[in-house]
Amino acid sequence: MTDNDAAMRQHAATTPMPEFSEPAFTQPPALGDAKVAIVTSAALVREGGGSWQSEDFHFETIPDGARDLKLGHLSPNFDRSGFASDINVVYPVDRLHELAERGVIGSVAEHHYAFAGNQPDTLSELRYDTGPRCARKMLDEGVDVVLLTPV
Repeated sequence: MTDNDAAMRQHAATTPMPEFSEPAFTQPPALGDAKVAIVTSAALVREGGGSWQSEDFHFETIPDGARDLKLGHLSPNFDRSGFASDINVVYPVDRLHELAERGVIGSVAEHHYAFAGNQPDTLSELRYDTGPRCARKMLDEGVDVVLLTPV
C-alpha cells in the first residue's frame, strides 16, 4: 500500500514551476459589478460532445445554461460520486447564479471553460497557446473575474 499523500507531496516538491519576471495583473471592478466565469480542470464536456486524451491541451467552451456535462478526467483513482450527485461540486455554476441573484457578484458569464488537469510539467502549450486563447475569449465576453475549480 502506498501513502498517496506523501507521494503527491514529493511529486509537487520536485515539479518544476515556471517563474514570471513580470506577472500580469489587472485590477477587476468591485465584485458586485463583476462578470464571473468558471475555468475548471475537470475536463468537462457536454454529452455527445468531444472527448479528452492524456496530456490534452485543448479547452472546451461550455454555455452557461448547459447542465448535460460529463466528467472527462481520465484517472481511474478519481472519485466521480460527488460530481454524479451534484455538478456544482466541481463546476459551481448554480452557486454563481445564486450569488448574482443576491447581488454578491454582478453577473455570470455567458460561457465557462474546461481544461484537462493532466498537463505536462512545462505547461508550455497551456501557457503559450490554449491559455491565452481562452483568456482572449473571456476578455472579448467582458469577463472580469475567473473562478478556478481544480479537480
